[in-house]
Amino acid sequence: MSDTPMLEVRNVTKAFGSLIAVREVSLTVQRGELRAIIGPNGAGKTTFFNLISGFFPPTRGQIVFEGQDVTNLAVPERVKKGMARTFQITEVFPELTVHENVRIAVEVASGFALRPRLSGSERAGVNRALDQLLERTRITDKASRLVGELAHGDQRIVEIAMALALKPRLLLLDEPTAGMGEQETFEIAGLIRRLHRDENYSIVLVEHDMRLVFHLADRITVLAEGALLADGTPSDIAANPDVQAAYLGHAA
Repeated sequence: MSDTPMLEVRNVTKAFGSLIAVREVSLTVQRGELRAIIGPNGAGKTTFFNLISGFFPPTRGQIVFEGQDVTNLAVPERVKKGMARTFQITEVFPELTVHENVRIAVEVASGFALRPRLSGSERAGVNRALDQLLERTRITDKASRLVGELAHGDQRIVEIAMALALKPRLLLLDEPTAGMGEQETFEIAGLIRRLHRDENYSIVLVEHDMRLVFHLADRITVLAEGALLADGTPSDIAANPDVQAAYLGHAA
């Protein structure tokens, strides 16, 4: 099993009527790898990400997770298999505290979502997991704050903590630094780096910040007009004239 790729996307195509949003794109992510997906506006990045995470079924092609075909599995089933995703627009409960948001995710992951009461040992286990998540994401000092009152970057950290509560083996991050300033981007980059390098998470992220991508990614996949333009290490991608013409040359 250890030699099996974490994720294989095999020649996927997604058509919306006559519009081909993604065309024959393949991708292989190894265990412990951080893969970035980039491309200009309209390149098909979000559609491709939705195919990986199960929000869209492919028109053609196959998606394999840890050696198992998950092409036809719905989102909840993929989560159970070990995938977890964040969104470009942060998905949190703004009227609840940080503590309450993460607790909900821990209870869902523990199978307690529909339980009105927990035993003492179950409650203690939830509290331990909750405290560990807050510490790992370095947001313990904001645990009692309403999420809706937090800065955008802290809200994103809460969302990532909620995704981590699901105990994924593959973490899917959709535009994790969208709308952020320098300091918030720096903090999110640090969290992603720790998850990847210190905790060995396999991560796939869609990202627009090229500095972040080239600083963090092991490999980069470039999409353009719904098709695969290039795939390689950051140095390969930086030197690729097709990428420079299609994207990087216009990104400054």
